[in-house]
Amino acid sequence: MITTHPSARVERDSMGELPVPAGAYYGASTMRALRNFPISNLRFPRAFIYAIGMIKKNAALVNAELGLLDQRLADVIATAAQEVAEGKWDDQFVVDVFQTGSGTSTNMNANEVIANRAIELLGGKIGSRSPVHPNDHVNCGQSSNDVIPTSIQVAAILSIRQRLAPALQELQAAMEAKAEEFWPILKTGRTHLQDATPIRLGQEFLGYAGQAERALRRLDHAVAELSEVPLGGTAVGTGVNTHPEFARRVCARLESETQTPIRETANHFQAQSTIDAVVEASGVLSTVAASLLKIANDVRFLSCGPRAGFAEIILPEVQPGSSIMPGKVNPVIAEALTMVCAQVLGNHVTVEIAGQSGNFELNVMMPVAAYNLLQSIDLLAAATSNFVKQCVVGITATTRGPELVERGLSICTGLAPLIGYDAAAAIAKEAYKTGRTVREVARERTTLTAVQLTEALDAERMTKPGLEGEPAAG
Repeated sequence: MITTHPSARVERDSMGELPVPAGAYYGASTMRALRNFPISNLRFPRAFIYAIGMIKKNAALVNAELGLLDQRLADVIATAAQEVAEGKWDDQFVVDVFQTGSGTSTNMNANEVIANRAIELLGGKIGSRSPVHPNDHVNCGQSSNDVIPTSIQVAAILSIRQRLAPALQELQAAMEAKAEEFWPILKTGRTHLQDATPIRLGQEFLGYAGQAERALRRLDHAVAELSEVPLGGTAVGTGVNTHPEFARRVCARLESETQTPIRETANHFQAQSTIDAVVEASGVLSTVAASLLKIANDVRFLSCGPRAGFAEIILPEVQPGSSIMPGKVNPVIAEALTMVCAQVLGNHVTVEIAGQSGNFELNVMMPVAAYNLLQSIDLLAAATSNFVKQCVVGITATTRGPELVERGLSICTGLAPLIGYDAAAAIAKEAYKTGRTVREVARERTTLTAVQLTEALDAERMTKPGLEGEPAAG
């Protein structure tokens, strides 16, 4: 016989009785998981809990439609599950991310919370498993093996569409606005970190806008892949113990309610034995992170100085940059973005390893893949939006870039078609050694007329207006 503390109750699962905190809505299965996995303070995020709540809600309603669940029980389960989705019981989702690889502990955590809340709504006794049973009723037609990966994919789709995509749209719009603002400003381009032919500052920012626009395209592809979910495969993909119409109907309800594309997979065996769609989505996030890292680093370098660096742009001053050097201001907003990008790149390694752990009919690293994927989405969304608001919109240009154009050596590229590569290179080398401009040396060493030199060394002409996305003002 189990002796319990006054603040505990005894609950039962298939393995026997276990004391559970008196005020908890979870039950014995969740309590076992708490004891088995005291590993970290990492828990499934809000987006995942929303997704699993919505799946449980619509599963109950579909099971009632199919005659597999009493309508009264289905309705109260749906009410309890909706509360879970809305976040009312987030503190009851207590299982560590580092747990059983299928996520069974978290699926049972959801089943028990929903069952006990439904029992409470019906006026019953929490923990009695009657008249609502966590397995027989809340989990009807389901398995952890199809519910957990479906929850991951639905959560990822919603997080991408509701958070990350809008943040990247903000970035694209902000960069396009800066491209137009900076279009008239000529500067020296850089390749291999060395001086290159002239470019417009606006063209550089147009490039950043293009990165954001293509990141959005890549996310659309990830969402399309994630929208094919494994729900309905139950244990091993065969659909044992579920109605053949169950998954299709639940997906249709989810799609309608969330306004996102969700459909049952055409091949349950691949959908449950792998998390390939999750790995691909994480790969897209890794690509986005690499792209944003490039932008953040460019902005940092273009603003470095203010006296001893490039200093072609000025970033908004948001805080003192040093505890010892008065007046120093650092590019802290861009730095925060670079660290987020590093975290996301690392998260993808974990997801890739998790993706390799599909042993026969089931992947057994789903919880950690879920955590890393959803964290990456949240971090990228928050850091990108912060970067736009606190950095990009306040960027201003200096006169440093235009001032250095005439002294640039690669401007001699304009001479090559007229006098040949070798002769143009010799002029550049002499200009560098003597400290004179390419124009000054070319006047002495060539027979080109003043008109020809002016045309050949026209920095603005070298920027070739009319490239993709040229602002109207250009």
